[in-house]
Amino acid sequence: MFKKLSAEFLGTFWLVFGGCGSAVLAAAFPEVGIGLLGVSFAFGLTVLTMAYAVGGISGGHFNPAVSVGLTVAGKFPASSLIGYIIAQVAGAIVAAAVLYVVASGKADFQLGGFAANGYGEHSPGGYSLTAALVIEVVMTFFFLFIILGATHGRVPSGFAPIAIGLALTLIHLVSIPVTNTSVNPARSTGQALFVGDWALSQLWLFWLAPIVGAAIAGIVWKIVGEDEVSLAHNSLKEKLA
Repeated sequence: MFKKLSAEFLGTFWLVFGGCGSAVLAAAFPEVGIGLLGVSFAFGLTVLTMAYAVGGISGGHFNPAVSVGLTVAGKFPASSLIGYIIAQVAGAIVAAAVLYVVASGKADFQLGGFAANGYGEHSPGGYSLTAALVIEVVMTFFFLFIILGATHGRVPSGFAPIAIGLALTLIHLVSIPVTNTSVNPARSTGQALFVGDWALSQLWLFWLAPIVGAAIAGIVWKIVGEDEVSLAHNSLKEKLA
């Protein structure tokens, strides 16, 4: 279990440091100007690269909502859920701390939003609480649904991280203007702790909505998805036919 929790810690660290770091450091730098597209790809690439690096150790969740959704879908043991969430949140907080140390090394540093998530006046596009709630639930639902589908036994092995990374990229392309994109309570927590004030007061949404979306995806997958037992049975039937 130590190896699994360490993998989740490192994977979540990389996601937050790489994704939020691209927003805090690169996107804010005029000479680079990677913008929304660059930040979206940065988040997708963090998941893709770490899924290949440590996915074989821990499953590559890097996200409390993903762990909850997989548990609901019956793909992850509930007994390991709390440990995974603690490791993920710890990885996100440490990543935010390291990012703060780097970012504050600039002479004219101003904390600003520090890539935190928000709604209302703290939404990048000024979107309401309702809009933020809906986008986070829907995007996390599809993220988890894609994860369940991409890691299914009928799908060629080795390609899941690509589909998952591209899904996260697409999610950011759509939802950055609304909430600065969470779909990950750990990612939101690390940044909110350093911003404080409004970010902490709005953090509840970025725990509730992703977990609800992921849980719904887990339930839907159990209804419409093909389980591994059925897959094995169908495969045997095909071989005997």
